[in-house]
Amino acid sequence: MLTTLTAASLVGIDALRVEIEANVSGGLPAFTVVGLPDNAVKESRERILTAIRNSGFELPSKKITVNLAPADVRKEGTAFDLGIAVGLLGSLGELRGSLDGTLIMGELALDGQLRRVNGALPVAIMAAKENILRLILPSVNAQEAAVAVSATGAGTQVFGVESLNEAVALVNGSTDVPPVSVNVAELFTCEPEYPVDFAEIKGQHAAKKALEIAAAGAHNILMIGPPGSGKTLLAKALPGILPPLGFEESLETTKIYSVANLLERDRPLMITRPFRNPHHTSSNIALIGGGAQARPGEVSLAHNGVLFLDELPEFSRSALEVLRQPLEEREVTVSRAALSTRYPAGFMLVAAMNPSPAGALKDRDGMLTASPDQIRRYLSKISGPLLDRIDIHIDVPKVDNADLFSASTAECSNAIRSRVMAARQVQQERFAALSSPRIFTNAQMNSKLIRQFCPLDKESSDRLMEAMNRLNLSARAHDRILKVSRTIADLDGAERIGMKHLVQGIQYRNLDREFWNF
Repeated sequence: MLTTLTAASLVGIDALRVEIEANVSGGLPAFTVVGLPDNAVKESRERILTAIRNSGFELPSKKITVNLAPADVRKEGTAFDLGIAVGLLGSLGELRGSLDGTLIMGELALDGQLRRVNGALPVAIMAAKENILRLILPSVNAQEAAVAVSATGAGTQVFGVESLNEAVALVNGSTDVPPVSVNVAELFTCEPEYPVDFAEIKGQHAAKKALEIAAAGAHNILMIGPPGSGKTLLAKALPGILPPLGFEESLETTKIYSVANLLERDRPLMITRPFRNPHHTSSNIALIGGGAQARPGEVSLAHNGVLFLDELPEFSRSALEVLRQPLEEREVTVSRAALSTRYPAGFMLVAAMNPSPAGALKDRDGMLTASPDQIRRYLSKISGPLLDRIDIHIDVPKVDNADLFSASTAECSNAIRSRVMAARQVQQERFAALSSPRIFTNAQMNSKLIRQFCPLDKESSDRLMEAMNRLNLSARAHDRILKVSRTIADLDGAERIGMKHLVQGIQYRNLDREFWNF
């Protein structure tokens, strides 16, 4: 007897509809799974058979064949367990209800209980688009899936179950389990928690202003200063001045975390911008994504948030160079022999480094802490093309003792965030009329939009040309200066870029001269 039902397979951060065909027939006892299953799917045979028996069902010694269609797409993971088990029970005549319009997913324990699976959110989004009427999955994934259904406004009902027996009872209609629903608006009423407030940071007024500009335009920023100057603390405070996540941004970010199995169990939706801080020993694959199963890397986990690279020169040269494409394209393509997967990677890069391999550039007597050759080798680990893609370079000096012992309170993150959000609103109104490309911040402008929205008068243009010649800047650096200047003007409430805005934008490239031409 043949039973057919619907499941799903993850391809990147999206889900693909899969049909499970389960057939039980006479012949020598065997259990065969076809349709390009990976090892996790192949090993599910023992989990499924044991779970069925331990759930109280009789399992005759017959030939069992399971096909996962389409057969030319590789099926990965343990989420097919529950669907295959229910299909087998249907073929054995244990189901009285219909499986039409039902998508089933879940990992089985040997006692028939269900465990959490990855990717419930993208699966639910796919189910809504495919007009699937009912989604049955583990209870721990139910709220996550219900968020997607609420977002699309589709008629799909989400049911969370604890075991194989509950799933069978639900299909048979012998239990009255209500569908799970989530109030998305209520999730966004929770006040986001940030680890560091700008009010807690002593001094560093210039660095704080640079971070405000970076947040207002979503610009990448590099901080150079001696150990203990507060670079890491400033970076950790940055998410607190970024605008709150919008619903579309939240849903896109949550999809990535759902696939990576990093979603917090009590929070079915990401409501704060991610802050990723990988160690400098991270490999290329850890940063960019990939591996045998092409999982998202740090650049994708930081999507719509901040990627903080502390001790930048300590990262391997090859690991840093893989950042060049996502910094430009805001997405990353992970290609393997079997498939090519795209992941979003629209993050703000915040990097920090010391000016010398010994830490501070000079000691108390004003002498270099390392030889010029050592400093050059240390700084040369950051390539020119990567440096060009970082909009703002700032010097973060040692905190002045007067600021350190001052009892005065610095400006809090909420006050800075209000100015950042006002500048972001100006940018959204500026770019709202654009049909293509779809952009929201100054940092996303291409050359055509820079010419349109960043015009300079003759005096300002001459000053920029002089700076380009003096600092030996590239054409990409030229565009970055104009983008930053546009953001400074937005924070200042100016319609056009003035000389003071341009000069300040140029000053944020001074590290090209001070350090890389050391």
